Amino acid sequence: MFPKLTSVSSLAPARVVFAVLVPVALGSMAACGGGDGDGAASAAGDTIQREVTAASGAKASDFPATNGRTLRAIAQTVEPGAQVGLATSVLLPRRERVAFGVIGKDRGFVYGKSALYVADTPGSEARGPYPAPADSIVPKAPFLSRGTAADTAGIEAIYAAQVPFSKPGRYAVLSVTKVGSRLLGGATELTVRASSPIPDVADAPPSVDTDTEASAAGDLASIDTRVPTDDMHKENFRDVLGKRPVALLFATPALCQSRVCGPVTDIELQLESDYGDRMTFIHQEVYVGNDLKKGLRPPLRAFHLETEPWLFTFNKQGRVAARLEGSFGVNAFRQAVEAALR
Repeated sequence: MFPKLTSVSSLAPARVVFAVLVPVALGSMAACGGGDGDGAASAAGDTIQREVTAASGAKASDFPATNGRTLRAIAQTVEPGAQVGLATSVLLPRRERVAFGVIGKDRGFVYGKSALYVADTPGSEARGPYPAPADSIVPKAPFLSRGTAADTAGIEAIYAAQVPFSKPGRYAVLSVTKVGSRLLGGATELTVRASSPIPDVADAPPSVDTDTEASAAGDLASIDTRVPTDDMHKENFRDVLGKRPVALLFATPALCQSRVCGPVTDIELQLESDYGDRMTFIHQEVYVGNDLKKGLRPPLRAFHLETEPWLFTFNKQGRVAARLEGSFGVNAFRQAVEAALR
């Protein structure tokens, strides 16, 4: 659960469940997706795509300078009315990708140039603005699954800012989004951990077996909840690690409460069509037997994952080249792939 903004100037919001974007703790997910839909673009969809394109060019100069002011003082200069939902939860004391979405008073997603400000407390000096360019999570039409196509109310893009954190602890956060001539604010807070057992960039990952067509005896539905099933189960992670670059996505399209597992799996399929001759793409489901009650599949336990989706890419030497948690768009996914190929 994350805070809901009730008054930007107070930066003391109430708490609310934000299940659309937040990486959900594994073992507590509810089914979603899997329905039929034509996914046809409407006039409203075209408008949103134009807004997303404009929002992808956010830069620091688009937002008020801090000038030594507190986070609360900056909040007093913007309009209240937005909810900000964090889409990353594993943050360490360093420059980190903080992904988020913004929801307006009408409960719809808000798309516009956005940035984050952070401070130790609302009354502390603010740092920022850290621009958060929008990144589309809409795959190309040929790669749309039925669940993604049917989710016409789903999020179209995710914001992500690169934010430096000097130490572990709690931080107050203010998002600011430009909507026309208005600045719309949303308050939340996040926790930076001292450490994490999850494999990091440059680490050697656990050498684990992932589910394959062979291990499933050809029953793809038993190892893939996407409809239709994808083709990213041909290779076992253990067999290709250290031999060629690999993209390993942990996601469960039909059992994902955050509603982003379907789109990110579709994006992986799209990028496989672009890079599949140069690296191996693997999609690993989350729950044993695709049943929440049976617990996590062994690869997730080996990677110490507690939320999903997660993407890891590995270079030819078998080291982590990039990792992404939660919601991530086409550009971020492509950058992670290219990091493994460098």
